[in-house]
Amino acid sequence: MTNPAPSNILPGLGFRQRFPLLALILERFLLSIVLLFAVSIVIFGGLEALPGDFATTYLGQSATPQAVANIREDLGLNRPITTRYVEWLGNAVQGDFGTSWASKNSVSEQIGKRLGNSLFLAGFAAVISVPLAVGLGMLSVHFRNRLPDKIINVISLAAISLPEFFVGYLLILFFAVKFGVATFPATVYDSMGFVERLKAIALPTATLVLVVLAHMMRMTRAAILSVMSSAYMETAELKGLGAFRSIVKHAAPNALAPIINVIALTLAYLVVGVVVVEVVFVYPGMGQYMVDAVTVRDMPVVQACGLIFAAVYIFLNMTADILAIIANPRLRHPR
Repeated sequence: MTNPAPSNILPGLGFRQRFPLLALILERFLLSIVLLFAVSIVIFGGLEALPGDFATTYLGQSATPQAVANIREDLGLNRPITTRYVEWLGNAVQGDFGTSWASKNSVSEQIGKRLGNSLFLAGFAAVISVPLAVGLGMLSVHFRNRLPDKIINVISLAAISLPEFFVGYLLILFFAVKFGVATFPATVYDSMGFVERLKAIALPTATLVLVVLAHMMRMTRAAILSVMSSAYMETAELKGLGAFRSIVKHAAPNALAPIINVIALTLAYLVVGVVVVEVVFVYPGMGQYMVDAVTVRDMPVVQACGLIFAAVYIFLNMTADILAIIANPRLRHPR
């Protein structure tokens, strides 16, 4: 009697051997779901563990024990934390984040308006910073250890050393206060035209671009330099290809996986890191909405914003991993 084939005993292993690319993608997706679930527990539990509560902050000097107890009962804060977490997570999965304790408005509706503003700001910053960073990275490699490369490196190091709020305040001081060529605060509204909206977000966009450009450019430069030492790059040079053409045609495509990873992480930072920039420029986005909610301890808003920021960050990291997997020729064409 013959033993069954290993693939019949371990179908999971057989699937991984037959479809390694698809198996890795599914693995990254499942890990992202588990990570997001873990983050939701941390967000909910961490906010619950903070000292004080909304009732005391909301009532102020009139916060008598009975009044505080009444508000806590109205908000359901007297129920077990596990019950409230399961209910909150179940509603959040369906897109319902409850009602704001402070304004009594739907959190989902408010986030829908604010999230669009944040994504517009982050997206426009990405449209400028990503191609500029990749281009400067290739240019820096082309002029490696020469004056243009040194100038780019010095400027990028200086930009990395400056925090977002400092860069933002400098731009406000020079372009809005002294020269008067930019708008402050960066106010946008629904009926605003596209060109007017771009003018309104000029300073916050410039701040985000300056903050992420240097890091993305340096990582692009490092990725291309690691490929430049390969044997096929020497072969390309021996065939008579120009230095910059060999970088564009051979080095950059083979450094695609790390470059994609850097770009995706930068996009994640642009979405999540807009909090500071939105506060500095009084921009009506998710970051400003969350900070306003923190000041009055409006927990449904803070929890919703935290979960959405975490979901965007995890999703973009997952996308970076999947694109890096797809860009790997050994996984696309297994033997």
